[in-house]
Amino acid sequence: MKKFLMASAATALLASAAAADVKVGMITTLSGGGASLGIDTRDGFMLAIEAAGRSDIEVVIEDDQQKPDIAVQLADKMIQSEKVDVLTGIVWSNLAMAVVPAATAQGLFYLSTNAAPAQLAGAGCNANYFAISYQNDNLHEGAGAYVAQAGYKNTFILAPNYPAGHDSLNGFKRFYTGDLAGEVYTQLGQTDYAAEIAQIRASGADSVFFFLPGGMGISFLKQYADSGVDLPLVGPAFSFDQNILQAVGDAAVGVKNSSTWSKDLDNAANAAFVAAYQEKYGRLPSIYAAQGYDTANLLLSAIDKADVNDDAAFGAALKAADFASVRGEFSFAANNHPIQNVYVREVIKEGEIFTNKIVGTALEDHANAYVDECKM
Repeated sequence: MKKFLMASAATALLASAAAADVKVGMITTLSGGGASLGIDTRDGFMLAIEAAGRSDIEVVIEDDQQKPDIAVQLADKMIQSEKVDVLTGIVWSNLAMAVVPAATAQGLFYLSTNAAPAQLAGAGCNANYFAISYQNDNLHEGAGAYVAQAGYKNTFILAPNYPAGHDSLNGFKRFYTGDLAGEVYTQLGQTDYAAEIAQIRASGADSVFFFLPGGMGISFLKQYADSGVDLPLVGPAFSFDQNILQAVGDAAVGVKNSSTWSKDLDNAANAAFVAAYQEKYGRLPSIYAAQGYDTANLLLSAIDKADVNDDAAFGAALKAADFASVRGEFSFAANNHPIQNVYVREVIKEGEIFTNKIVGTALEDHANAYVDECKM
């Protein structure tokens, strides 16, 4: 367990008198094949917290090892022993489903830096649950819209068999207007995609959409490049994030992907974030880092407006989203999920670094499909 106590007497004097001390519990993935996602989440979040120099915020960080049972144990400990006020940080939707409903039922606020499954956006929504990242379907909806706009008519789609994987393909199909050459759910954590690539080869597809985050995406992209299958690939940002690109290399160049954020988004908050992140960590930020950074700044904005122990006031302060997002314009829909643009990016090489640049906008001011199902 790691604890970070932000102490600065001078800056503490600037904090709102309404703000009480706030203890934040971050449960994220810091080991195993998905570690890079959690490390970036943590680093983006802590960059904002440390920059604020606040003495009224303590952050307790734990590694969930990408295991639901570990995540539940950590959440119980943080709630019962650590007495945290806010939970955050979970990357994976199956872990979020194991932790979030129980946490909000006990009166805690949960601020999602990434995982945002459909079950928590619709009938399972809660006034104490905010997804700062997106709703799981969003980037895939953007990819589906882009594939339709690009004129592809027979796409093969695949994703892991867990909540975010199902949200992914459902989201893609919501905005894609062509036929499906195939629809496959792979094992979570799978590293051998020979069978799936053989299916793609035999399917008659004119394009491939895939959602395989972390090490899964690295394995698939390398094997696909070596297979000789020459169909255009499209994916969400998770399959082409900053860490995956360095591991995959030239095989990813030119591939289009959908994202709510990119390092080249033209706004002051984003420029400052990218520069500060590079200076501190010696690498470009990923979408996970950007979402962690935004989550921390949203939290800071709410702490300055309301007491975290006053659920109604603190919830209203979060809902106001009174912070400078690295994504530019940002607001919450009625079910506490973002309204934001979904962009189309292309993988490029800048010097020796593989990265992304924005080449279009797939969906503007986009919310999510589950707002009307949320009755809070």
